Amino acid sequence: MRRSLLSSLRAHMGRLVAACLAIVLGVGFGALALTAHSSASHGIDETIGAQYKGVDAYVYPDRESITPATVAKVKALPQVAEVVPSATAYLETSFPGLVRSVSLPIDALYPSTQIASPGTTSGKLPRATNEIALPNKLAAKHNVMLGQSLRITSYEKKSWTVTVVGLIDDQSAFGQGAAVATQAAVKIFEPDGYIQGVKIAGKPGTDPQVLADAVQKVLPSGVQAFTGEGWIEHEVKQYTNGIDVLGGVFGMFAVIALFVACLVIGNTFTIVIAQRTREMALLRCVGASRRQVFSSVLAEATVVGVIASAIGVVFGVALSALALAMSREFDWGIPPVSLHLDLLSIFLPLLLGTIATIAAAVVPARRATKVAPLAALRPDVAPAAASKRGVFRLILGFVLLAGGGALLAMAATEHQVIVGVAGGVISFLGVLAVGTLLVPALIRVLGALPARAGVPSRIAVANAVRNPKRTAATTAALLIGVTLISLTCVGIASVRKTFDVSMDGQYPVDLTVMTYDEKMPPSADEQLKAIKGITQVVPIHKVVVKSKGEEYSVTGIDQATAGSVIHSPALVDKLKPGTALVDYSTLQRLQLKEGSKVTIVSGKNTLTVTLQRGLGLDPFNLTSTDLAKLAPNAPISGYWLATDPKADGSKVIEDVNQSLPSLKELEVSGGLAKRSAYTQIFDVLLAVGIGLLGVSVLIALVGVGNTLSLSVLERTRENALLRAMGLTRRQLRSMLAIESLLMALVAAGLGIALGLVYGWTGTSALMGGQTIDGNVEYAVPVGLLVAIAAIAAVAGLLASVLPARRAAKVAPAGALATE
Repeated sequence: MRRSLLSSLRAHMGRLVAACLAIVLGVGFGALALTAHSSASHGIDETIGAQYKGVDAYVYPDRESITPATVAKVKALPQVAEVVPSATAYLETSFPGLVRSVSLPIDALYPSTQIASPGTTSGKLPRATNEIALPNKLAAKHNVMLGQSLRITSYEKKSWTVTVVGLIDDQSAFGQGAAVATQAAVKIFEPDGYIQGVKIAGKPGTDPQVLADAVQKVLPSGVQAFTGEGWIEHEVKQYTNGIDVLGGVFGMFAVIALFVACLVIGNTFTIVIAQRTREMALLRCVGASRRQVFSSVLAEATVVGVIASAIGVVFGVALSALALAMSREFDWGIPPVSLHLDLLSIFLPLLLGTIATIAAAVVPARRATKVAPLAALRPDVAPAAASKRGVFRLILGFVLLAGGGALLAMAATEHQVIVGVAGGVISFLGVLAVGTLLVPALIRVLGALPARAGVPSRIAVANAVRNPKRTAATTAALLIGVTLISLTCVGIASVRKTFDVSMDGQYPVDLTVMTYDEKMPPSADEQLKAIKGITQVVPIHKVVVKSKGEEYSVTGIDQATAGSVIHSPALVDKLKPGTALVDYSTLQRLQLKEGSKVTIVSGKNTLTVTLQRGLGLDPFNLTSTDLAKLAPNAPISGYWLATDPKADGSKVIEDVNQSLPSLKELEVSGGLAKRSAYTQIFDVLLAVGIGLLGVSVLIALVGVGNTLSLSVLERTRENALLRAMGLTRRQLRSMLAIESLLMALVAAGLGIALGLVYGWTGTSALMGGQTIDGNVEYAVPVGLLVAIAAIAAVAGLLASVLPARRAAKVAPAGALATE
């Protein structure tokens, strides 16, 4: 059998190329996900480990602050050699070219011989109280050079001039790093500074756990002591939680890719073995047992699986190395990470790919052993669609559809994500089960129009529905990919729309620009409008009134223009003369309820208004007409701004903070920062989801091309007879192209329909309990869905190119002589 196996592999390797390609893509994607996750986790581990080099124990303020007295107790322990408190002062720094100062954290630098200190790329670490070292990236951003003086200011308005004497190496830092100054300087800048932790080095020979236990005994109950390694693990976990979640997402899509590859492989082996029925029968006739035939097919699958999986692992590792190299070459906003390989990221994809290939070949292998030798020597008859097994499968499919649909409805109403996932899986299995009935029916409906175009189109439709089981299996792989991509697009679009509506309720104004002790310049609105990303600027007036011994700031805005900057239509409708929009805390302070009437007094002027909830606006809001009755000469104290949704929110906020240079202080607030952060997350998720799921679609298209290629071989005599009867090569190629296009369009249409259902129910299950009012917004990303259908159609046509060329090259006379 070994010789037969090798001969079979050599003879049929061309037919197994597509199966190899499918497993290479699936395994390669899994190896890429595991390698990227391993490299990121290892990089974080090394980065954080370098920051705590020489630390044997660490004290962390869990529920209680660390006081200087606590630090003194730790330092007095006989096991302790060095103690370095982590103290930070938060100051405002005036950088050259900026209108206003920006916040800058400054860490205290303690002298130490065992515990690592920050490293510098140039210059030196501070030694005097008027010296400071800046993070290298921050200095580069603001064009600060060594020897340059900076003005820093505390929140108590005390100022100092410091000289930049060094640049700190922050290449591996997460986010913006802190500057450093001497311990004495930080004490001057912020005398009551908060101690964030204490680094401890033990005396030689001291066990870290013994040291941590000794330190814990002198600490208050709300302060916790870790060993150095324990603290590093704690910190790594804080950073890798997100990486682990992302790794889980990558792993899930890798499993999906492998599942789609299994469908392609199973379909491939089914067709190949069906074409080799006579060969298998001859083996049985010359003495091969069923067990030997079964073992030979599985051995063939094992060889294919091992080789293809090994190539996939190499492919995935190479892609991971390329992506990490690009992240180091280009500034992607993440610390540089080097490639790190472990046994899991190499051998797990190899093992799973091999097992998946063998598992996909089991059913075809069993089918090869069930046919008697003499019966197998006769032409094989395609299985009837109305067989007992087919009827049972259809009944099971409809039961799964009904049960999964019920679970989806329950998940949408009860907001249970796990129930929704179960319902989606069960219902989708039902769709796959009834595919032998559903897919051919849809192909007939879709092919009714092209069938009128001529003979090739009619033959293409007939060929596509001739073997319902094979057609359903071919479209199933593409159906999974399209469904998942559509689900992702619809789900993210619906979640984003729900989030936007929720944000409009909580943060109805993108940005508010205020000044208190100064007057707004006459050209303030024009300066703000000139900022890129600002679309609307509406002035507001303010007056301070007193009630029950407390002061209240009353804001007035023009009713006619308020709608251009307030995103919530409900609030705009409430804003009318005689009504005041107030927040919940103001209602509580006034000890009133929504709908109550209140009289506002400002000097000799009074105004009676009805109170309504105004979530997200200023504490007390009136129309400018009503405010003019209280304070006719109230000056413009600020502006409410609307921004372009496509603009870079952080850049807009930074530009607004540095606008209006004639003002010393400017307060900028609003929901733009949070909205932009979540929008960026949604964009990344959408890009990652489409990219990852595109792999499964690529594998599925390989399966379509593979099925067409094998069906061409299977229909060699039939195609030759058609050619002999007058069908041209061009008509033969168009026939196969239409057949492939019909399968791709059916898979795309059915996948998009399922994606809409799953995306909407998933959004309802996920977001229904997260919004304030429980309302969920549903979205249909028409452009993306049309693009998905178009890509599937084009890809289906491309998948038919090679099989059609192969079929057209065969001479009719030679093909008719083929057995």
